[in-house]
Amino acid sequence: MTDYADELTLRDARAVYFARAGFDESSYSARWVRLQAGPVPFFMLNSAARVRAVRLHDLHHVVTGYDTSWTGEGEIGAWEVASGCAGHVAAWHLNLLAMGIGLVIAPRAVFAAFVRGRRTRNFYREAYGDALLAESVGGARRRLGLAGATSIRASAAERTAFVGWSAAAAAAWLVSTVLPLVLVGLGVRACIG
Repeated sequence: MTDYADELTLRDARAVYFARAGFDESSYSARWVRLQAGPVPFFMLNSAARVRAVRLHDLHHVVTGYDTSWTGEGEIGAWEVASGCAGHVAAWHLNLLAMGIGLVIAPRAVFAAFVRGRRTRNFYREAYGDALLAESVGGARRRLGLAGATSIRASAAERTAFVGWSAAAAAAWLVSTVLPLVLVGLGVRACIG
């Protein structure tokens, strides 16, 4: 977890986050986004829906303290799914994929983040802009219910929701990876058969 000082504005804390993660604001206007899976780079279309969601997602990294490692992305994916992505379809999809990775590499951390998300709020129902960016990190944390100690002792309803959303994360992976490979395989088979 990465900590950002409560007195920083979200704008200033995001600048620190960008510097630590090797990002910058130009990623919001780039046509393609480069991601790294170990030594292998891959590229994702930077759609308007993705940009709309990632501007808020980046602020969520600041207020939650989850970093940009694979585990951190799994945690924030689970936290955002549990706290709700509202009308941000790209956020739902990308967060389910991140949660799926997290379930494989850090299931306990992802579970704790999910429970935290069920008990807090996020920015997905708010307008991104100068007013939000001017808010202090501490003020945003308090408003979203993120200030103070959090217990990971989950209720039965939280455990049930976690199982359901974990199944949704697995389904998102199947639809996003396995299905396209099957379709490509069928296309190749049709071409040579």
